[in-house]
This record gives sequence, C-alpha cells and structure tokens, in this order.
Amino acid sequence: MEALDAHRFQFAFTVAYHYLFPQLTMGLALLIVIFKTMGLRGDDVANDAARFWTKIFAINFVFGVVTGIPMEFQFGTNWARFSEASGGVIGQTLAMEGVFAFFLESAFLYAMLFGEDRLGPKLHWLAAFFVFLGSWVSGWFIVSTNAFMQHPVGYEITPDGKIVLADFFEFITNPWALIEYPHVMVGSCITATFVVCGIGAFYLLSGRHQEHARKFLRVGVPVGIFAALFAAYPTGDSQARIAAEHQGPGFAAFEGLFETTEGAPLALIGQPNMETLTLDNPILLPDFLSFLTYRRLDAEVKGLTDYDRSEWPQNIPLLYYAYHVMIGLGTIFIGIMVISTFLLFRKKLFTARPWLWVVMLATPFPYIANTAGWMTAELSRQPWIIHGLMKTADGYSKNVSGGNVMFTLLGFMGLYALLSMLFFFLVTRIIGKGPEGPGEAASTASGGSEPTLQPEEAE
Repeated sequence: MEALDAHRFQFAFTVAYHYLFPQLTMGLALLIVIFKTMGLRGDDVANDAARFWTKIFAINFVFGVVTGIPMEFQFGTNWARFSEASGGVIGQTLAMEGVFAFFLESAFLYAMLFGEDRLGPKLHWLAAFFVFLGSWVSGWFIVSTNAFMQHPVGYEITPDGKIVLADFFEFITNPWALIEYPHVMVGSCITATFVVCGIGAFYLLSGRHQEHARKFLRVGVPVGIFAALFAAYPTGDSQARIAAEHQGPGFAAFEGLFETTEGAPLALIGQPNMETLTLDNPILLPDFLSFLTYRRLDAEVKGLTDYDRSEWPQNIPLLYYAYHVMIGLGTIFIGIMVISTFLLFRKKLFTARPWLWVVMLATPFPYIANTAGWMTAELSRQPWIIHGLMKTADGYSKNVSGGNVMFTLLGFMGLYALLSMLFFFLVTRIIGKGPEGPGEAASTASGGSEPTLQPEEAE
C-alpha cells in the first residue's frame, strides 16, 4: 500500500469508529430534553426514561472523547503539511469546539448524572438543555471545519503559500455548512430514535419495563418520522444540489452518470463498470436526476467524461455504492417510521409483535447509513483535501512511511476492539437492568411488567 493510501485509510478508520458515538449522543441529547420536559409536567415514567438514557449518553460521550483524541493528534502525525498550510483557518473552529462546546457539554453532563437531587426538577432540566446545546454547538463547529474543506470561503493565501483566515463571519457561515449541518444533525436524530425505539421494542417483546418501553416508542416514533423525512427533503436534496454545483465530478460519480445527458435518469441500482464507463444492470427512473438537480425534466446534467480525469474521485465504485447504501437505507427508515406512526396512531404498535421485531432489528442500520453518508462526502471531494486549494497528495506527512502507518493502524484496531468489548459490556448491563425510579415502581405495581398487553391498554 502506498504511503498516501495508508494515511488515508488510517484516518478513515479512526474517524469512522469515532463517529459511532457522537452520532448517538447528539440525537439522544434532544430526546433526553423531551423526556425531561415531560417529566416537569409530572410524568414519572418520562423522568425514569431520561435517567436511563442519560446513562447511555454518558458512556457514549466518554467513548467519543477517548476515540476523538487520536484524530486530533493525526492532524500532526499524518497530515502535518495540511495542518501547517491551513491550521490558521481550521484551528479556529477546532479550538472553539473544544473550549466552548465540549466544556459546556461535559460540565453540565456531570450535573445531569449526579445533581438531580441537589438541583431540583427545573435546574436539572436546564442542565439537560445545556448538554443538548453543547452537543449541537459542537456539531456545528466540526461541520464548519469540514465545510471549509468541501467549499473553502473566508480565507486568503499568504505569499509563503499558507491559508489564513480573512473573514471569520464568512468562514463560520459557509453556505456548505448551512446545508450540511442540518443533514448531519437529523442523521444523528435518526440514529437516536431508532436506538430508543429498538430498546423499547426489545422490552415490549421480552415483557419487561412495559410502561417505559411504551414511552420510548411514543417519543421516538414522532421524532423519528420527522427526522427520516427531513433527512431526505429538504436537507438531503439540498446537499446533493450543492454538490452538483461545486463538486461536479463527485456528484456525477455518486449518481453513476458517466455521459452528459439532457433529461438524465436517476439510477436506483446498477454496478459501475470502470472499463466501459457505464452502469451494468441499471434500473433507471427517466429524467428524474435532471428534475431533482435542476427542477426541470429536460435539464442537462454533466457526466464524468466531461471532466478532466485528474479531477475524478479515485474510487468511483466505492463512492457510488456508499451513496446508494445511504439513500437506500434512508428510504427504508422512512418506511419503517411511517408504518410505526400509523400503528401508533391506531393504538396497535405496542401489541404488533412482528412489527416490533422489525423495529428492534433495524436498530444498527442508521449507524451504517451515517457512515456511508460521510464516506460519500469525503470520497466525492477527492482528489482534494481542501477543494480547489490543496490536493490530498500534498497534505500528508511524507516523512512518515506507509509501513509505520500500517503498524500503528494495527495497534488502533486492537485497542478499538477492546474498547468495543468494554462498550458492549457496559451498555448491555444498563439495558439489562433497565430504567429505575418511581415510575418503574408504579409500572410494576400496576402490572406493567407483564409480557402481554391488551389492545385497549396499549395507549
């Protein structure tokens, strides 16, 4: 493996593993605030739910911190030339994420975990809100950093070739970030709602913590259907359109469009053939790509072959499949949440055991979709590390050999395997124990822990 490929693979592995944790915490922070708000109105079961999910949040937060630190070091060890050239710009948002957002989130998380009795209901709700605010502000700073790499604005280049910040406001309000940020956050909400609903379905199927399980689903399903629909439109649609405007080769690659076409079709499935530059075995929707991109059925969409080959993403099949995995799973999420909403509205969700199995087994798939989405964003930007300003081949640390990178990557893989086992052990213990508190006692006293439910009792 070439040194550049080794550097890219190591960073891709560490960032993909790291993002397994914050994608849950950002969405879960919102749901905890919702549970706490319901608790302020006297809902003991919702308060129990908030305490339960705060424990899950805290474990994810800690593991997110542990796995995020190596990424910061890799800017110096693996991407020193990139950091030297652009550190004056991206260092701003990375520092603000740590100083303002991370400290805010971590400080109030302590109050959430250990201060409920001392703070009282209202101040404890405020602590939960600030944890939510900190996690979402943290997401904004990280997305702003990535947006600069996708669509650089607010900078100038010094005579010695360094990229420095010229306009902080323009940088922090990057139009790419304004589109990317809501898409990322609704993606995290999808993960959180599927996890909450999946655990709720698990408890209902196993006949445990019935009242809490119903509360999980009553909150998770409405938020989930909104997030799933919002991820498709307008956020996902806007993300694809801005990619078409500013990253034409990447857009053509992930859509599988090789030839410039008027009335371009949308490829539902197919396999990119890089020898013939065609899609094998495609299923196409005529004119649909033109309509989605430019709102006209006969609009011309530029294909890959109209761009210089040096501008093409290096791994077009992987980019194409990552994008279609994301889109395909997103469509499935909408279907699951639509049916769950219908069953919830008809007061049949809690007794529909076959469908509860679907909800429970769907829990891990948002993690796959979010990972595929980030792969799409990063692969489509290639061969640029900062689009239009610096090639990826010019940004890595050339004095660190590929062999050294692969050796340390094996170390990361071994360490992360141990972390995964520890995470699984801690989380499954919490799930096995279940929610605790006054609401759980009331649920048990009322027979809510019985494995069977009558339809009229489901709501």
